[in-house]
Amino acid sequence: MNRIIIVGAGECGARAAFGLREKGYEAEITLIGAEPHLPYERPPLSKDGLADPQDPKFVADAERYQAAGIKVLTDSSVEAIDRAAKTVRTADGRELTYDRLLLATGSRPRLLPGQPQATPLIRVLRTHADAAAIRLHLAPGKVIAIIGGGFIGLELAATARKRGADVVLLEGLPRVLSRGVPEEIATVVAERHRLEGVDIRCNVRILGIEAGEERAKIDLGDGGLLEADLVVVGIGAVPNTALAEAAGLFVDNGIAVDETLCTSDPNIFAAGDCCSFPLGHYGGRRIRLEAWRNAQDQGTLAAANLLGAAEPIASVPWFWSDQYDLTLQIAGLAEGAATTVRRDLGDGAFILFHLDASGRLISASGIGKGNAIARDIRLAEMLIAAGKRPSPQALRSTETKLKALLAA
Repeated sequence: MNRIIIVGAGECGARAAFGLREKGYEAEITLIGAEPHLPYERPPLSKDGLADPQDPKFVADAERYQAAGIKVLTDSSVEAIDRAAKTVRTADGRELTYDRLLLATGSRPRLLPGQPQATPLIRVLRTHADAAAIRLHLAPGKVIAIIGGGFIGLELAATARKRGADVVLLEGLPRVLSRGVPEEIATVVAERHRLEGVDIRCNVRILGIEAGEERAKIDLGDGGLLEADLVVVGIGAVPNTALAEAAGLFVDNGIAVDETLCTSDPNIFAAGDCCSFPLGHYGGRRIRLEAWRNAQDQGTLAAANLLGAAEPIASVPWFWSDQYDLTLQIAGLAEGAATTVRRDLGDGAFILFHLDASGRLISASGIGKGNAIARDIRLAEMLIAAGKRPSPQALRSTETKLKALLAA
């Protein structure tokens, strides 16, 4: 094997490329990305990267790619895969041959029905260019309407308020953070946003958006019209699977892979936001994750398995979000929990432990200022990975150290 091509120059693709070198692979690596930049980290785009006019936070600089012998093709998209010939064709007509192929094509923002891809006053947030366009409106006296009360929408709201803009956040469901975040924690986040002056409106029905020359209008039906200087739509993401589908690969809420990240073609792997995979910690349940940690972990795992290691996915899902001075972290998946136990850590910080019917810890969700919950969430992540069944009393009491439960 002497040629590996990675399609998708994001966090996952870059980690895989460097991982191949770290594991001793010496032959050709080509990393292909559609954006003009070298791979960069996306989480800062809704936080400091949005507030400050700076370059993206690059995974590595050009010199490091050159030193590692990794060829990076930026501003280049792959239009087709020929599985029989083991080639990919780029938009500019180049045909590149591979022995193994990794698809790390990521995801794209979900759009409202009938919404154009982008207009000057109606935006999504996914790329550095998106952040730069939104940043122009984050100023005192500006009204920013955010559609969607998930992580991206709320992080953007916090950043906009820090920059002095007025913010109206519209959510179609009864509360914010409905996807995977316990109501107790979502309530803390919502209250903090309201304290900072964010106008959160839930159970909202949007009938349409009209962009004028200077302002956009959102038709809220019985709620009347909402005018804003900018509308940002943040209602989730859709995996980029078109390339895989056209090549005849199996797709199931993302490019379907097995526990080693291998697709239905033994020479093609997929990793990161674009793929769905079975998770052993949860009985082989097939999931898809849009998370920074997952992109890192799967990039590293893909590197090993491209070289034949056949290592199964072993990491526990982990998410985090910063909201003003609050940090929210979640380890594991709480769906199917039979019991929830709360541990109060002081100064408003707390962790919710979720156990299944057998008493096994399957998830932990926490919120607090700064790093108040970080250590305990990390230990909870290790307890989940080990399949531990700690007693609810031990989880509730701060007298019991989680590290001791891990050693038991």
